[in-house]
Amino acid sequence: MLWAPKRNTTAMQRKKNSPKPVTPLSSSAFEQAWSRVRPPRGADFEPPPTVSGRWLLMAASAALLAAAACAWLTLCILYWQGSWQLLYHPTSAVTRTPASVGLAFDPVAFAATEDGVPRLKGWWIPGPPGANYSRYTVLYLHGQTGNLGDSVDELAALHTVGVNILAFDYRGYGQSLFAHPSEARWREDTEWALNYLTTTRHTAAGSIMVEGSALGANLALEIGAAHPELAGVVVESPLAAPVDAIFNDPRSRLVPAHLLVRDRFNAGQAAAALRIASLWIETSSTGQPVALRDDDAGHYRQAGGAKMRVWLKPASAPSQEFLNAWSRWLDDLPAR
Repeated sequence: MLWAPKRNTTAMQRKKNSPKPVTPLSSSAFEQAWSRVRPPRGADFEPPPTVSGRWLLMAASAALLAAAACAWLTLCILYWQGSWQLLYHPTSAVTRTPASVGLAFDPVAFAATEDGVPRLKGWWIPGPPGANYSRYTVLYLHGQTGNLGDSVDELAALHTVGVNILAFDYRGYGQSLFAHPSEARWREDTEWALNYLTTTRHTAAGSIMVEGSALGANLALEIGAAHPELAGVVVESPLAAPVDAIFNDPRSRLVPAHLLVRDRFNAGQAAAALRIASLWIETSSTGQPVALRDDDAGHYRQAGGAKMRVWLKPASAPSQEFLNAWSRWLDDLPAR
């Protein structure tokens, strides 16, 4: 058996793992390597792309303008959705009914949706038995504030005249279906009420008269002008310029309010188109005529058809002057 020398494996492994020495490049080799990567002599160096300050200013200005436009459009949308609250002030809780003043009445609901849900609710108050004017039915239109429960005293006074009464809440008021009030919706609601009288209660149009108070008086003029077949119109202190409550608000100066708000309630225009009899009831502390603004006085002057104006003192109970005015006007109504 031949003898072989024992190798030092540890030393060999250390030698294997040790880094190889780096041989420095000669100057000629360095020049050859640099020539491969450096640009040729005389070549133009292009600077890295930069953004000018003018472009940055224009971009920032455009971004600010776009943000301002979006904010203004958002303001217009919010104004369009909420400006109705400057004119209309509905409440939902009906705290009084005709029963609180001893009047018999029937709750009514009409103008049902496709699902059978009534849009409008109100009261039917029949006239006193044997009353002189029980052949007439008054469609009562309350004002822009509160709901039907706030009109109980007015309905009680009207009941003493001896007429039948249908009073209802517009959508968004009282127990009627909720919707934001508007002139168009008020008109539609009143048309439904007229249809309820003529179709469901079989009331002849020639025996129906429309009475309105405050903004409801402006609406009554519009309905009377659109329905010459009705018996007449009674207006209590109509508003000369109701939408001024919207357009005079400081927030309305920030948006094109006249384009965003469609309500007008132009009493003068409606009065000029009126062709049926009208009774105008104004109030003063003395019950005597007082000076009115040109708009208020002009509405009565412009009204067509037979008309009568009376001045009464404010009273919580119906006065004899109130009853006398109604009686004179009803007696003079043309037969239909």
